[in-house]
Amino acid sequence: MLHRPRDVVRTFIVFGVFAMSVTPALAADPSGDWKVADGVANIRVAECSGNMWGVVAWEQEPGGLDDHNPDVSKRSRPTLGMPILINMKKKAGVDQWEGEVYNAKDGKTYSSTIKPIGSDKLEIQGCVLGFLCGGETWTRVAGPIPPSPAASVAKGAKAPVAPKTTGAMTATTKMPAGQKQTATTTADVGDICLLADIARLAH
Repeated sequence: MLHRPRDVVRTFIVFGVFAMSVTPALAADPSGDWKVADGVANIRVAECSGNMWGVVAWEQEPGGLDDHNPDVSKRSRPTLGMPILINMKKKAGVDQWEGEVYNAKDGKTYSSTIKPIGSDKLEIQGCVLGFLCGGETWTRVAGPIPPSPAASVAKGAKAPVAPKTTGAMTATTKMPAGQKQTATTTADVGDICLLADIARLAH
């Protein structure tokens, strides 16, 4: 027996409403690797001790230093592995986290919020002392990231040793006598919860 077109349309509408009502909404997850708006770096975002943190995980130009930091003792630290999103706490009832963002371009720390837009965009907003507000949108490169093993280390237990994140690793390839070739590859920051700057502040 053939159904009238109107009955078929009504069936699809009813089924669609039913499917939406029984399918749980996926929680927004800001963890993962994100390319910043101008494309010069990727930021790895992960949950460490209940809050979101983000560090520089890749640089377009390796070997950068935090040379605008107001703390002179930190101006020689590599920007690779450096915390950018700091201690971002989940806001109740919304898919939004708030904390601080560090801008290595001017050495300033801003009050900030992050908010996933769909599954592949992350909106960053930041203000200094309640004004000079601005923001940008990052694009997902990879992720989400599984929970850190460091977060599940029992109280009093020894946490794993933090990986080295010195910026770049240099490997020398064997060449014929008298010739030498150097290849540079970017180091992987790995589990960001184990980085010294985060481990010190997050625990």
